[in-house]
Amino acid sequence: MSSSTFPDYYKILNLPNRATQDEVKQAYRKESLKTHPDRLVNATPAEKRAATEKFQAVADAYYVLSDPKRRREYDALYGTRRDRSDDPTSSSNFFSQFAGMFAGAGAGAANANGPAAPGAQPDAEGVFADLLRPEVNRVLPWWSWVGTVSGAGIGFIVANLPGAVAGAVAGNRLGAIRDAKGKSVAAVFSTLGGQQKADILRMLAMKVLGSAL
Repeated sequence: MSSSTFPDYYKILNLPNRATQDEVKQAYRKESLKTHPDRLVNATPAEKRAATEKFQAVADAYYVLSDPKRRREYDALYGTRRDRSDDPTSSSNFFSQFAGMFAGAGAGAANANGPAAPGAQPDAEGVFADLLRPEVNRVLPWWSWVGTVSGAGIGFIVANLPGAVAGAVAGNRLGAIRDAKGKSVAAVFSTLGGQQKADILRMLAMKVLGSAL
């Protein structure tokens, strides 16, 4: 398919043109979970690449349609084009040609690692981060556990059982601070193994869609 085609973001999210902002958000949640490449634990490199392109296109669609100003500007172009496509490559082409019109307020909000360059294509994992936050925070209290065990051990040495209890509580709180400090949800998710990522996405799918996809 030609890379010069115009991305049909409504079709990519399976939405009607008159969809509300809440419907856009719900559609993004559904499609991002269906297309996230980390669900494909045993995929071939080609399958992984295709899934990544589609996941990026879904994130692009949400980035554009979720903001009223960006959506108005996109709709103005949408109404003039007949070469619309839901092919993922059309989205990359769109950002290379037209995204300069999104250089205003909010252009960097889609990047979890800091402000994006004006008109830059959004970071798909950054867009996905808010959906991940509860699950990643819940399943990764590594330093809290380490702090609990270490604190309990030191406390027991100092003051037997009462010291172990106090040390465990103190160690847990210090570990929780270490868990949270300086780590974005997207960054934490990226450090997980393939099976852990797939398990988190499966749990999210059960909550959001009522199925394991």
